[in-house]
Amino acid sequence: MFDFDATLPLMAVQFLILMALLNAVFFKPLSKALDERDNYIRQNYKDAEDRLAKTQELASQYERELAQTRKAAQEIVIAAQNEAQERSNQKIAEAQREAQQAREKAAAEIEQQKQEAMQSLEGQVSALSRQMLEKLLGADWVNS
Repeated sequence: MFDFDATLPLMAVQFLILMALLNAVFFKPLSKALDERDNYIRQNYKDAEDRLAKTQELASQYERELAQTRKAAQEIVIAAQNEAQERSNQKIAEAQREAQQAREKAAAEIEQQKQEAMQSLEGQVSALSRQMLEKLLGADWVNS
């Protein structure tokens, strides 16, 4: 079946030399390039994950700060609204006091004018009554 002559060991030696030559020239550099590329990809992936984590941390920090800022702004707006409401209430109360004082002053003036008119009317009524009596009874009888 097989002939085991000198060509078989020579072929085996040639095969081993070819394997050593291919290993030194092709497989080791290819292996090294693949390892370097694998390391490069892993490092970039790790850097990307680190950057993503840092970005997420910064985003959450900014969101917290934004929420605090919004809360502070809302508190300022509420305080300003309350202050404006207080001022408005004070102005309304002051206006109501002034209106009440004006009403009271007007009522006092009206009352004074009423009293003056009543006194004037009483004087006029007396004079008219006297004149009527003088005309009806005569001037001599009323003076006596």
